[in-house]
Amino acid sequence: MRLRAGARIALRALTANPLRSILTGLGVIIGVAAVVTTISIGAGARESTRQQIATLGTNLLTVIPGRVSSPGGVGQGIGASQSLTFEDGVAIAESIPGVEAVAAEFNRGAQVVAGSQNDTTNISGVTPNFPQVRNWEPAEGAFFTEEDMEARGRVAVLGQTVKETLFGDDEAIGRDIRINRTIFQVVGVMQRKGSTAFSDRDDVIFVPLTSAQKRLFGVKHVRALYVKVRSPEQMDTVLRLVEDLLLGRHRISPGASGDFLIRNQADVVEAFQGVNRTITVLLAIIAAVSLIVGGIGIMNIMLVSVTERTREIGIRKAVGATHSDILLQFLVEAVTLSVTGGLLGVAVGVGATRAVTALAGWATLITPSAVALAFGFAAAVGILFGLYPAQRAGRLDPIEALRSE
Repeated sequence: MRLRAGARIALRALTANPLRSILTGLGVIIGVAAVVTTISIGAGARESTRQQIATLGTNLLTVIPGRVSSPGGVGQGIGASQSLTFEDGVAIAESIPGVEAVAAEFNRGAQVVAGSQNDTTNISGVTPNFPQVRNWEPAEGAFFTEEDMEARGRVAVLGQTVKETLFGDDEAIGRDIRINRTIFQVVGVMQRKGSTAFSDRDDVIFVPLTSAQKRLFGVKHVRALYVKVRSPEQMDTVLRLVEDLLLGRHRISPGASGDFLIRNQADVVEAFQGVNRTITVLLAIIAAVSLIVGGIGIMNIMLVSVTERTREIGIRKAVGATHSDILLQFLVEAVTLSVTGGLLGVAVGVGATRAVTALAGWATLITPSAVALAFGFAAAVGILFGLYPAQRAGRLDPIEALRSE
């Protein structure tokens, strides 16, 4: 009964000055909305990053050429070495337990012509198991086969961007394209992968590795080997075995720097996730400052309210109200302000998150934990910053309070 009566008196006091109540709760509304929005953007960024990296292939080790130094001591960058070969990939697949498959790739830019349309795009010579290893299957038609690889077949599979550039909405499968004056027939179109911050992954044409090496570019080396490992638990072991095998094949003594680099996909995922977590925490801290500022506003207004209602407090104490009754009344007012602001802030935050997704195209993810955290923090702010004004009101001497004008 005391709580109900205190709540009724508190609500009456708040509605007596609606504009002041709204302005007081505005800081909490903004703070809660900011917390919900920033955490949702951060969670969406983490999930989007995880999905994008997963599309590159799961349990994946990527072997790329390393640095080389010229006789004059001038170093060349990563990828300059030409010692990585298709045969290295075969040896890895046949010799190392835990390896499910190995795909090889050589890529280089070239001009492509189809009818009256032409484009400069990335030509990627790969092995037929590339879709399995990189988790990227054709959406139309089929990928080329081992027979095409052995025969240096003039067949091509287009990325979605290239298909739209060369053929628009027309059918591409069965059509001819010319790459560096060599005619290739389109046998498939890959699923759309989308763009990253650095490149359009659909702006590519896949051809058999042997065709790229012999017919188009006249090379023997490859630019990458993709090693698909059977389980995450075997990643570190397989990485060490691959390193030892390639050092031996390239006649590099143990302990010396290799002419290749091995990148672990799991490490890339963890690095991106760590960055996203850090950014999310920083944004949430900044948003929490808004809540604290809102709490200070509540405390300030409650102190003003105690001063304005000193005579009312004296009358209530004179007719029997106890210290705890007065404390409860003012504490309920502060909590009501913060909780109402919290509810409105959650609604504003959800709306702002959806607006960010719709207008900016950013990936967002509204989680119950984010909403609960923001709302719980708002309630705690009301209790924390309302406690001192409530205590001050409860300690007023009734005689001194009645003398107040």
